[in-house]
Amino acid sequence: MSAATVAPSTPLPTASKVPFGRLVLVEWRKMTDTRAGRVMLMITGGLIALVAGIILLVIALSDMSGLPASTWMSALSFPVSLLVPVLAIMIVTQEWGQRTHMVTFTLEPSRLKVVLAKLLAVFVLGVVTMAIAVGIGAIGTAAGAAIAGTEANWNVSGETLAWSLATQILYLLMGFGFGMLLLSTPAALVVYYGYTLILEASVFSALYFIFDWAQNLFPWISMQVAMMPFVAGDEMRAAGVNVDDGALGIARLITSVALWVGLPLVLGTIRVLRSELK
Repeated sequence: MSAATVAPSTPLPTASKVPFGRLVLVEWRKMTDTRAGRVMLMITGGLIALVAGIILLVIALSDMSGLPASTWMSALSFPVSLLVPVLAIMIVTQEWGQRTHMVTFTLEPSRLKVVLAKLLAVFVLGVVTMAIAVGIGAIGTAAGAAIAGTEANWNVSGETLAWSLATQILYLLMGFGFGMLLLSTPAALVVYYGYTLILEASVFSALYFIFDWAQNLFPWISMQVAMMPFVAGDEMRAAGVNVDDGALGIARLITSVALWVGLPLVLGTIRVLRSELK
């Protein structure tokens, strides 16, 4: 009898890991290359152009001089801070709402790696949108000065730019954290805008300039109030408000950022890592 021949075994192909850079690009496309993402970016760009156009029209029709660069930056940063955080929220919530997260975590089982890729994409979005706002603000500063017949006032320092960028990114990360924590677009939007537009912009800011107890309490629990001494310290001193931008001010800022950015990010990451895929 002839010996039985044994077919040579073919080694199974090893699965290659998805590069982190590719994950970031994928998450960037999910955030910007969808119908909702494109609409939000178009609305943001249109609102920035509208604000710039209105300012230039007012300068042209009045006797006022051209606005300084700091005013332009503040005016054009508002549409960015108002609308772009929606994309930071939806980069998480729309996957869980449409159940496409099952595909995401099947192709990349490491949920933490996916979360970090989304986080980096949100960070890049903040830098890009702020750079666009600053660029348009620079054009507006030069154009406004030319219309008014005055010299352009470039009164924006590197420190002011850094704080403006840090502010935009922190609020984007806050929205991202709320999105992971709640995994629901409506709920995350209500909490985010309820805090930023009602508590911070109205309640905290108004009471801070009226009551002494508010000046001692609110810097610990409000990011906007905690940032005021570093962003608008000179204006606050001129208004007679006590300003502390030393060690106490830094401690207040760190505490408020940890409360509204760090805590949602940590708890949200834990929920994403532990949530059942269904």
